[in-house]
Amino acid sequence: MRSIVRSSVLTAAAVAAAIGFAGSASAAPTWTVTPGGTFTGTAGSTTLKDTNTGTTVTCTGSTATGSAVAGSGQSGTGLGKINSISFTSCKGPLSFTFTVSAGKLPWKINAVSYVASTGTTTGTITGISAHLAGATCSADIDGTGGAGSGTGTVNLSYVNSTHKMTISGGGLTVYNSAGCLGLLNNGNTATFSSVYTLSPALTITAP
Repeated sequence: MRSIVRSSVLTAAAVAAAIGFAGSASAAPTWTVTPGGTFTGTAGSTTLKDTNTGTTVTCTGSTATGSAVAGSGQSGTGLGKINSISFTSCKGPLSFTFTVSAGKLPWKINAVSYVASTGTTTGTITGISAHLAGATCSADIDGTGGAGSGTGTVNLSYVNSTHKMTISGGGLTVYNSAGCLGLLNNGNTATFSSVYTLSPALTITAP
């Protein structure tokens, strides 16, 4: 009898645990995007910084084109993507000028959390890779996988009411630095910062 009771208790506990696990798994947020489709993001001052040396390369502007899938019940991973991105008038210290080229496009836009009171989505952009080319100084920017791997990541936040996507920080590394006089060094961490206004505006929500 005791064996039967013990078995029943263990079975009930296992069922309860399974139900609890299923409930936890289903609690992951799903996302709704309207109207979806293609968009253009325009930004003013855009910076790339070698955080070890403090060297900053500043571009006067940047334009990105992307797309987002319309509809509800979506996973936050790959909610949208950046299909192209360009940078204008990029300059560093010592009068260095650069052409900045993006690689490994499209880059994925991933939503992680949502604050309903402010209509703010936070997340990441992944797959980033870029090349800086100047008359005497050049370097690659990527993630932990090495130059050209497309493993770079930056943080983002998007506010529905302002239609602004703020990019900051992230996991970027300098590779293949040449002729940069110690201003951009191999293996140093880097950050990318900018604010893009999206048009047409997207509305991104999660319950």
